[in-house]
Amino acid sequence: MAKMPIDNSKIPSYVTHVTNILEASGFESFLVGGCVRDLIIDREPKDWDITTNAKPEELMKMFEKTIYENNYGTVAVCIPIDNKVTHETTDLNVTQETPKYNIIEVTPYRIEAKYSDFRHPDAVKFSNNIEDDLKRRDFTINALAYNQNKGQIIDLYKGQEDIKDKVIRAVGDPSDRFNEDALRMLRAVRFSSELNFAISYDTMEAIVDNSKLLQNISSERIRDEFTKIIESKNPTQGIVLLQKLGLLKYIIPELEEGIGCEQGGAHIYDVFTHLLGALGHAAEKGYSTEIRLAALFHDIGKPRSRRTGTKKEYTFYGHEVIGARMAHIIMERLKYPKKTIDLVVSLVRNHMFFSDTEQISLSAVRRIVQKVGKDHIWELMEIRECDRVGMKKLEAPYRLRKYHAMIDEVLRDPLSVGQLAIDGEVLIKELGMKPSRRMGWILHALLEEVLDDPKKNTVEYLKGEALVLDKYEDNKLRELGEKAKDLKEKLEKEEIAKVHAKHNVKK
Repeated sequence: MAKMPIDNSKIPSYVTHVTNILEASGFESFLVGGCVRDLIIDREPKDWDITTNAKPEELMKMFEKTIYENNYGTVAVCIPIDNKVTHETTDLNVTQETPKYNIIEVTPYRIEAKYSDFRHPDAVKFSNNIEDDLKRRDFTINALAYNQNKGQIIDLYKGQEDIKDKVIRAVGDPSDRFNEDALRMLRAVRFSSELNFAISYDTMEAIVDNSKLLQNISSERIRDEFTKIIESKNPTQGIVLLQKLGLLKYIIPELEEGIGCEQGGAHIYDVFTHLLGALGHAAEKGYSTEIRLAALFHDIGKPRSRRTGTKKEYTFYGHEVIGARMAHIIMERLKYPKKTIDLVVSLVRNHMFFSDTEQISLSAVRRIVQKVGKDHIWELMEIRECDRVGMKKLEAPYRLRKYHAMIDEVLRDPLSVGQLAIDGEVLIKELGMKPSRRMGWILHALLEEVLDDPKKNTVEYLKGEALVLDKYEDNKLRELGEKAKDLKEKLEKEEIAKVHAKHNVKK
């Protein structure tokens, strides 16, 4: 059988450790599934799966630390990262205090019975033949097994040919595979997005015919596959496939409301196409999952808010409010974590803030920074960028620079006595000073010293200097304080000028 080359040096030592122990114990051992596919296409595998003719009980005796908590025969073999195997119980409860392990899933060859719930086999029967295990796999590119010691690839369904041709094809009858596990339809789209492979015609046809079966799959499993599509290199292709194959309506039907929903004005695309463009830009820039989701959802409220304006142009007043509510409902339905939901909803709700720099004041920028948080204000700018590029309009250079300058100006710490290592409370409680104007003059005089030499900003030094200053007459102390305030204002202007120069904008 012809085989594609695999570089064994790409296989981690802890994986080889497991396969060697299996074979040394007299059992067969193969890397199987996605890791073999990834090795062939020179892509770093995310998971390493091994299949064998050893049974779960035999596996647990063979390795010193394992987890076996399922009905499908899969035993998680735990190899300490330092490869120092210790004699401990097989009952592993992973906590922050326990050592870190590389986890390898080892599964006996299996024959699976009917899938009554379209998710799980009704029963699992172990087999002694690798062929039985491979025929239950989802796609030909995943129905590959590899023995690294022999350099042997077992490929019963021409998976290597499909890898070469960049095709995703179901093993055997695709309808049978999707009736066994309806999530496989989403996996086909996910692999297409991740690998830039096409889905074969008969596999696509079967997905269309069986798309309704996705209703039998849990929200959590759908969310995980959908998120992987969003995180892929080509999530736009994934969303388009989901829609064309009839799957999107069972995941996020709200997105389909944007199909054919014209926007007019500066927008040349309907809402659906615009959202895809925004998502595509987020992927091109390598933005986070949250940014990609917010880009996909930022205008999702437009179809429900669209009205005809006075000049027969459409208006979408409040679409960001409606969209934020819709995003919250969608993400709760898909069981996303609360932290993720809160951030995405906040970005959708506030994405319209940066619209006209001539009307935005610094106080308004301060309010939006407080609203979305300092940690997320630049993510809001990324959504703004995705929005504009989704219109096939690059952000106007000056406007974008102006936005950044205003945010930088708001975020920078102002020069103030609040930066001192001591404050008025220290002067009163520790140095015995009485509350008065003199305290303000003293603090400003101390600030001048610190601005000149930041190393002086220590509690010990400033307390000593404060006691010296407190001996000055009012006139002298006031003079020092006013001089310090003037210096502070001068330096403040210089710092702001630097911010504007950095972004090449005018005040």
